[in-house]
Amino acid sequence: MQAVAPVSAGAVTFGTGHPLAFILGPCVIESEAHAIDIGVFVAEVAKRLGVPVVFKASFDKANRTSITSYRGPGLSEGLKVLAKVKARTGLPILTDVHEVSQVAPAAEIADILQIPAFLSRQTDLLVAAAKTGRVVNVKKGQFLAPRDMRHVVAKLVDSGNARVLVTERGASFGYNNLVVDPRAFPMLRELGYPVIFDVTHSLQLPGAGDGITAGLAQYIEPMSQAGVAAGVDGVFMEVHEEPSRARSDAANALRLDLLEPVMRRLVALDKIVRHA
Repeated sequence: MQAVAPVSAGAVTFGTGHPLAFILGPCVIESEAHAIDIGVFVAEVAKRLGVPVVFKASFDKANRTSITSYRGPGLSEGLKVLAKVKARTGLPILTDVHEVSQVAPAAEIADILQIPAFLSRQTDLLVAAAKTGRVVNVKKGQFLAPRDMRHVVAKLVDSGNARVLVTERGASFGYNNLVVDPRAFPMLRELGYPVIFDVTHSLQLPGAGDGITAGLAQYIEPMSQAGVAAGVDGVFMEVHEEPSRARSDAANALRLDLLEPVMRRLVALDKIVRHA
């Protein structure tokens, strides 16, 4: 397996020589209480399993299908919520940034700044995120080949930040569909940085609902197992206590009561892969 330089965010380290890490949380901040409840839940699972976990939630979902869709509490209120989750759970925090103006405030709270797939080539956003010194997780655009990400990574590294994670989240396949090529995982790791598999968004059916994104949550476990078997360094899954009521990505979220058994199986598989 291709070695990659470890990248640390808080107490969580991704990369060669380190165990499989997880990025977990609701798609969007629905309320302060909801975010804290899920944060506490995933922190307790992480403690029981002895696995590294980063808490993820977005303060704004700027790329919703419909203008009427819920986007989140916004930058100021959202960052206050994430700070409370961090204080309560001790977990590192990941959140998305969509505009250069969001980067500096988000970096005061978040350990990892995430660049959404649709914005993966936005140079100004990448440079601003890099200059904070925070870990930057870039999702590979649905329109990019794995090796095209070398140019994206170069924008970050040339801006003075080699604390980079690269995330696979599927490639556009005709209309309203995404596919994941398992070759993408080793191809991305050849860039020399830890690779994350965003299982949640790989199972989207973009725009296939009535003004919403549909999805195939029933395939979360086999898809995540495929990524772990291919040697990814981390697994990204959005979770919710009742996905049908989630205010974003309802069709792709993993139900909380299924999280621990899925994680147990992925950890067991990772141990086989990394010690093969």
